[in-house]
Amino acid sequence: MFKDHPKGLVAAALSNMGERFGYYIMNAVLLLFLCSKFGISDQASGIIYSVFYALIYVLSLVGGMIADKKQNYKGTIMTGLIIMATGYVLISIPILSTNENMSWLLPFTCFALLLIAFGNGLFKGNLQAIVGQMYDNFEADAAKKGEEALRIAKSKRDPGFQIFYVFINIGGLVAPFIAPVLRSWWLGVNNLLYNASLPALCHEYINKAGALTGAELENLKALFTEVTGKTTIPADLLAFCTNYLDVFNTGVHYSFLASVAAMLISLFIFIATKKTLPNPAKKEAAQAVNYTPEEKAAMAAEIKQRMYALFAVLGIAIFFWFSFHQNGQSLSVFARDFVDTASIPPEIWQAVNPFFVIFLTPIIMWFFGRLTKKGIEISTPRKIAIGMGIAACAYLFLAIFASIQGYPAGDVFRAMDITAQNSIKAGPWVLIVTYFFLTVAELFISPLGLSFVSKVAPKHLQGVCQGLWLGATAVGNLLIWIGPLMYNSFANQWYCWAVFMAVCIISMGVMLGMVKWLERVTK
Repeated sequence: MFKDHPKGLVAAALSNMGERFGYYIMNAVLLLFLCSKFGISDQASGIIYSVFYALIYVLSLVGGMIADKKQNYKGTIMTGLIIMATGYVLISIPILSTNENMSWLLPFTCFALLLIAFGNGLFKGNLQAIVGQMYDNFEADAAKKGEEALRIAKSKRDPGFQIFYVFINIGGLVAPFIAPVLRSWWLGVNNLLYNASLPALCHEYINKAGALTGAELENLKALFTEVTGKTTIPADLLAFCTNYLDVFNTGVHYSFLASVAAMLISLFIFIATKKTLPNPAKKEAAQAVNYTPEEKAAMAAEIKQRMYALFAVLGIAIFFWFSFHQNGQSLSVFARDFVDTASIPPEIWQAVNPFFVIFLTPIIMWFFGRLTKKGIEISTPRKIAIGMGIAACAYLFLAIFASIQGYPAGDVFRAMDITAQNSIKAGPWVLIVTYFFLTVAELFISPLGLSFVSKVAPKHLQGVCQGLWLGATAVGNLLIWIGPLMYNSFANQWYCWAVFMAVCIISMGVMLGMVKWLERVTK
């Protein structure tokens, strides 16, 4: 897999694994954690989640600007890892949320998330810029050997970013298991069992001072018996609800300590290998005086075309991430509500995506490698367009399934009694099929998008351009809160998935309309 690729690729990929480990823990648990800890709605948690993930990518642009200005990419990356670790330390402190302390505890949690986002911003785009520089150097060395060597070297860039992406997802494969395992372990220590629906009912009971009635009260009593094994139900369930929330969320807090360890491992690997990694090329101020006015104008025109191409692809990326990152939003609450999670907690379904990335990447690399050897090369922009079509297939499948099952809005479902809920829950295969399509789409878009940016970025703006790619991801993430809103509001749930399908189809059509122009720019 690593044959004929730059030597520093493995070191960069390993350095990224720890950061991705923390990212995927947060991606798996954040929305559900905010709901279970603070008792806020899916929509309110979704907004915090969206802002957090938007900041991760917006601040990557800031991180790129800092590194480009100081020309200290490696120092910026190490600082980012330290700041991220600090944020994870703060959010790992297990403090029980109450009506009295929520006014400062929720802002404290958001501050910890801000530190994680800022550290990520300093780290993420700049490491990708270093990988892009590896291939710039790799191609420059190949050019000295002739045109054929250069052609082969250029064909390695897309697979190189795919390899880099595989390592990202190794951390992502393990991470979603950490929170459920630690949470279930801590519940077991306290003689309790896990139930995904119980925290919301506990908060409802506490907020209404025990004044639950009807199906909600009966559901709470049934779940009390399920998680404690006791058949005698106390008249006042306040003490039980408070204790269950404390134990439940403390277990999740412990998982953030695993993220701290992962950050420190990444920092150690980066420090140990940083001498093998290149520095992105510096802008040479003296060089401009050697060009004629005509040459300067031609260079400016080329840079302008490259930036136009970059922003065109960024526009498509916004809608992809808006749809794809529902895996931490509407798809997570769908797994919590409509999928039988008695044996598999909803967070663990986040591992399906990185598993498919690791499993499918070698197959896709082999497929495109075979085409290249036959002289058939599909351009990066065309691959991105295909990816949008595959993402549409994921939501087409889910829309059809939800329509056949007659699934209602999430709010309506949760108001039903437990027996009725269990009777319409789906099997795990629904999520597996959905994530399969989304993962294939991701492999056509995310690593190849990074490759595309590294191709069109002016040498002195590599950090900024990688930051712009992440900034487009930020805009998409800023919109993902709309997913839970539609999920809980539309009378027929399939409408929600049909919206995402339509977004992907329209984006694919726009991308196909630009393909020939983008191919000319990237030649």
